[in-house]
Amino acid sequence: MNDPSLLYTFYGDDFTGSTDILEQLALGGVPAALFLAPPTPEQLDHFPGLRAFGVAGDARSQTPEWMDQHLPRLFEALRSFGAPITHYKVCSTFDSSRQVGNIGRAIEIGLRTFAPEFVPIVVGAPHLRRYVMDGRLFAAAPDGMIHRIDRHPMSRHPVTPMREPDLAKHLSHQSDIRVGHMPHDALASTERTQAALQAILEEGVQVVLFDTVDAMSLACIGTVLWAKGKAGPIFSASSSGLTSALLRAWDGDGLLQTSPSSTEVSPTSPLLVLSGSCSAATARQIQWSVQNGFHGIRIDPSVWLDSANGATRALVIAEAAEALNAARDVLIYTAVGESPEQPEGAALGASLGQLAIELLKRTAVQRVVFCGGDTSSHAVQELEVTALTWLASLDPGAPLCLAHRDMKDGGPFELVLKGGQVGAPDFFAKARGD
Repeated sequence: MNDPSLLYTFYGDDFTGSTDILEQLALGGVPAALFLAPPTPEQLDHFPGLRAFGVAGDARSQTPEWMDQHLPRLFEALRSFGAPITHYKVCSTFDSSRQVGNIGRAIEIGLRTFAPEFVPIVVGAPHLRRYVMDGRLFAAAPDGMIHRIDRHPMSRHPVTPMREPDLAKHLSHQSDIRVGHMPHDALASTERTQAALQAILEEGVQVVLFDTVDAMSLACIGTVLWAKGKAGPIFSASSSGLTSALLRAWDGDGLLQTSPSSTEVSPTSPLLVLSGSCSAATARQIQWSVQNGFHGIRIDPSVWLDSANGATRALVIAEAAEALNAARDVLIYTAVGESPEQPEGAALGASLGQLAIELLKRTAVQRVVFCGGDTSSHAVQELEVTALTWLASLDPGAPLCLAHRDMKDGGPFELVLKGGQVGAPDFFAKARGD
């Protein structure tokens, strides 16, 4: 199955982050597709000319035991394609814990599967205003300011609060693997980066965390890692900052096609939005939308998930379908800001996905937005989708995609997967094509 034209494969530990990479590749001139499982030869034949592809998953919300059971098979499947670089894509907020979304465990499995010389970790993603300096993570917050991650709203995430800015220390709570550090001052030139990396590896470390601050650091990282990848397979646990770095290296090697112009987002009516996010950014978007004409329906997650409340579900479906069939945009949401009680994310996400399927069948909706990383990951798995391809840019990290599915299941539709922290207050209007 080894394909010499393939530059890169990735597994996204959630769906919103996976579409961020899909967008970067498309805008960078790399034909790419995102699948929901390792693609078969027949599925790949539907997308001729691919230079990269990914598999979107939900490891970010899973246990280490789940990872032990599922990731070896997924990684083996990706390894069989023979790409120079395989990327375990994590969020650029790096939120994870020993019990949920354990990045250290994923690295351990990747080391066993790929046997790489080392595992690079590139977490900073300047295009998302997220940076690593002196091994510590900083990120833009909804207030527009850059905060150290333990002072950022992600420090209050309901499942994986990110309270440790030192990423090597954070990983030490998840794995015993020794982590080396590539400082920013070694990223001033390719030669300095290569020399510093060699010195770090000679210390016997298996994992190297790279500072990531600006275009120069990304360029040096991309050049050095691409050279390593051409010499032997690389497995990396990184954010989409790695993708951004590699695009610079591929451009330098003349491997990129002409970048497509960002397609205009065509207006659609009606728009369906489903949110399981508790973030402050999504709360502002919900408030803006309800004040600006969206038909809002708030559901209580605990009531919604109670199997005895079938009548409640039927009423919500009927109300939403009636509004959509009257060409009104509909927003169904479970919280406005932080919720004191957070139900099991997998069940909630799956249930919202089932709700979307029902409304796609009953109405003329052709564009759906999901909000929340965990929500999106579990919801999309209910949508009978085989693959996603990029259509247009909205806000960084949340593109408009085409969801491919068999005609017997209703045919393709347009899909946006928005992380909780992404987007301005009027994001849903932008997603509508205003």
